[in-house]
Amino acid sequence: MSPATNPILSVLLEGSIPGLLIAGLLLVVLPWIDRHSRVRVLPIALVLTLTAYYLYWRVTVTIPSISDPVDWAAGWLFFLVELGAVTGSVISYITLTRTSDRSADVERNAGWLAGLPAQPLVDVFICTYNEEREILERTILGATGMTYANYRVWVLDDGRRPWLADLAEELGVNYLARPDNQHAKAGNINHALRHVAALPAPPDFISVLDADFVPIPVFLSRALTLFREDDVGIVQTPQHFVNPDPIQANLQASDAWPDEQRYFFDVLMPAKDAWGTAFCCGTSSVIRMEALLRAGGFPTESVTEDYLLTLRLKRNGFRTVYLNERLSLGLAPEGLNEYMTQRSRWCLGFIQIIRGEDGPFNLNNGLRLIDRVSLVESLLYWSMAYLFRIAGIAVPILYLLFGINAVNVDTADGIAHFLPYYLAQIAVMAWLSGQRVLPIMTDVSQLLAAREILKAVAIGLFRPRGQKFKVTAKGGDRSRTVIQWRMIGQFGFLLGLTVLGVLLSFGMSPTLQDSSVVALYWSWYNMAILISAIAVCVERPRLRRHERLRGAETVIVSTGAIQQVYVMADISVGGMRLLGNAREPVGTRVSVELDSAHFDGTIVRRSEAEFAIAFDETLRMRTVMIRHVYSGSFRSTIGQVSAGSVARKVVARLVG
Repeated sequence: MSPATNPILSVLLEGSIPGLLIAGLLLVVLPWIDRHSRVRVLPIALVLTLTAYYLYWRVTVTIPSISDPVDWAAGWLFFLVELGAVTGSVISYITLTRTSDRSADVERNAGWLAGLPAQPLVDVFICTYNEEREILERTILGATGMTYANYRVWVLDDGRRPWLADLAEELGVNYLARPDNQHAKAGNINHALRHVAALPAPPDFISVLDADFVPIPVFLSRALTLFREDDVGIVQTPQHFVNPDPIQANLQASDAWPDEQRYFFDVLMPAKDAWGTAFCCGTSSVIRMEALLRAGGFPTESVTEDYLLTLRLKRNGFRTVYLNERLSLGLAPEGLNEYMTQRSRWCLGFIQIIRGEDGPFNLNNGLRLIDRVSLVESLLYWSMAYLFRIAGIAVPILYLLFGINAVNVDTADGIAHFLPYYLAQIAVMAWLSGQRVLPIMTDVSQLLAAREILKAVAIGLFRPRGQKFKVTAKGGDRSRTVIQWRMIGQFGFLLGLTVLGVLLSFGMSPTLQDSSVVALYWSWYNMAILISAIAVCVERPRLRRHERLRGAETVIVSTGAIQQVYVMADISVGGMRLLGNAREPVGTRVSVELDSAHFDGTIVRRSEAEFAIAFDETLRMRTVMIRHVYSGSFRSTIGQVSAGSVARKVVARLVG
């Protein structure tokens, strides 16, 4: 049926033209613009202009008349939630007009650091509570393998485990425990600070590592160069992960879609750094001891003590800078429960900051205007963005099932005003983020955490004191399928209501009313999000003991006097996979030479195209392997994200 004979298609085509023209223009122009250059301001300005026009249209045209009080109240409530979420996005876009790259500063300052009369002493704190031996051994061995000349490693054990004290002694590092767990991680660090400050040789800097984060050898020597300016209190580096997060893993898209934190660490934090609003993220940071002592140590009023530390240091004249280099590797949350625990703790801690003396609305705390704006942006993200995601599911359900009309718009006008704003936002954000932010995927991640996030917002606002620090569990048995029935029930209920609304409104009708077409297409989009979220709730088993990193290095494999050269496909702490025919059978003992490192192992799998070697389980071999695998030479991240590849992976998961 042609658009000429179908009025609905004609309306859709007519309304879509402005949005499609803008999207087409951006798709043609953006690939020719360097997203790290100052010209990035122009696409952002276009998005902000379209956003302002869209909001003007929303408030002047789409709010229902007060003659229908229920629709009027629902319309204003939904608009105010949307306004809060969009305002947060506007601040983010303005933030993204700048970006920084401090790697050149590192190179310029390397001579300064090397030329100091004495290399500053750094105490490296490995904070642990209940992590497994394998995880801690990996972190300790990585920390003791750094190339910087003057540092000490301390294991801060809030679990008071005798076996960990023995492990620390075996690996030649210091061990500290305390009699209680007061103030959780912040209290653990403060206990260690008091200890090292009283030593004959107190440190000049401390570095904080979570128990699962392994620093690469040059971590300290790179980060310390940025302390050349005396007002630098913290150097924060990004968190990179060796394993997929639950969304990547459960949608089977880990080889096409990067972990959720990549946008924050690779795009947003460099932009915040350019504005002077970068903040401490805890692990993988280096902190000036003098600044810490002047601030009274790590603050304990929030369960996100790291962010609050940045604000306290600002009040004492010290700033946080961000070095966007891959200098440590850790574990992303491995399951949905752990994912929710981590995100809700971040949210709760931030709301505690908002309620405290360091919040943006306390005009007497000495914060700059830009710091207050940055805090408001984060507040709107945690509160309004997640609430808007839930509201976006609820509004079409209310309309189709109960006749509550929160958005009073006809199809052509709605599409003509919404589509240019929406498509421009998608195109520009995808371009700015290197495809790290894509529709549906971002909505799915927000929907998954929305219940716990909004609960944390409420707790932080009304009961901010006395909340416990919830540790994100790492390790454990991941060898079986886990189904999150409670979450499936919630999303399934919303999906059922959405489908029911569509069937009752359109299933019996031979024609579609123009005023309802918007609700229909909105519902289809919501169905895609809800189905994807349900798929993520089925947690697939992870059978690999060690996560693999990609590499293409040349490897020499020796069997007796015979040597063969192969190319590596990937490597883990436990072994490696090589391309080519091994010739020798499974079970053959081999010696492997990679760069200057030598490994002994056994062929455990082979085919005509590739074979795998498992290395011997000895402390010496694990030490060499851990330091080599976590040397920074190998990759687990996605180099180039393709929206098409992500879509194919997700669709295959949903229909497979």
